[in-house]
Amino acid sequence: MFKLINSNHQKSIDKILKNIKKVSVSKITTSLGKLIEHIRADIPEKKRISYGRYNIIKQMGFEFYPRLEKAEIDTFYFALKIFSNPDHDQFVRSLAVQLISIYGLKTKDLAMVLPVFKKAAADEHWEMRECSAGFIRKLIKEYPDELKKWYLRQVVSKNPLLRRFACESIRPVSDNKWLIERSDFVFSIIENLYTESNSYPRTSVGNNLSDWARIDKERVYKIVKELVKNGNKNSHWIAYRACRNLVKIEPVRVMDLLKVSEYKYKNRTYYLKDYHQI
Repeated sequence: MFKLINSNHQKSIDKILKNIKKVSVSKITTSLGKLIEHIRADIPEKKRISYGRYNIIKQMGFEFYPRLEKAEIDTFYFALKIFSNPDHDQFVRSLAVQLISIYGLKTKDLAMVLPVFKKAAADEHWEMRECSAGFIRKLIKEYPDELKKWYLRQVVSKNPLLRRFACESIRPVSDNKWLIERSDFVFSIIENLYTESNSYPRTSVGNNLSDWARIDKERVYKIVKELVKNGNKNSHWIAYRACRNLVKIEPVRVMDLLKVSEYKYKNRTYYLKDYHQI
């Protein structure tokens, strides 16, 4: 990964830490927010699209954590103070969640960490929801059995934000590549959402399946067939979404499975009649 934190940024981190016991949490939060924007401004323009604030915060967490330990700061409660105030800069609050994630990796104290992630997953701010879905992934890899039990509770929550988090954070992205070898971990969780009526988690389910279509398309085709067969409109919507990549390579098979005569995705429409004429 491209290194975003240079020596000048590290000096800024050290300066913040030097005063950490002397100034208020709000002032520290302000300083951290300014540093995040400073780091972002220093990213070469061509890389700025690929490396946004999420990546900055992710790397900052690993720079901050050992420094906080060295300064004998109680990292968990320091981060919790920042996270618990919804008026703080949302990306600094997200940095606090990253620190709490690292705390969980080092201490194995999931009883302390997971309630924070539950609150972050249901946060009113989208920045917090998105970042927390990424920062929990190392915990999933480190403690898969414990996290699976936790996820199976979140995925049936009455809160759609928690249901969405349960699906979004286990998509087979780069941090979750290990899940390709443990695909049942994912499918045992998301299958609880195959009739999801709320658009927010429902879209995540469709996107998750669409990701898996690049890895194991036959498995996704089988799921799509079952979703269409059950006759539920929400299931059909998920099946349709799951095929957004498959339709590019096998449009006829996709439309036949979905029992549709056309498939629209973004600015392109596939018509079944056009292929039957060939």
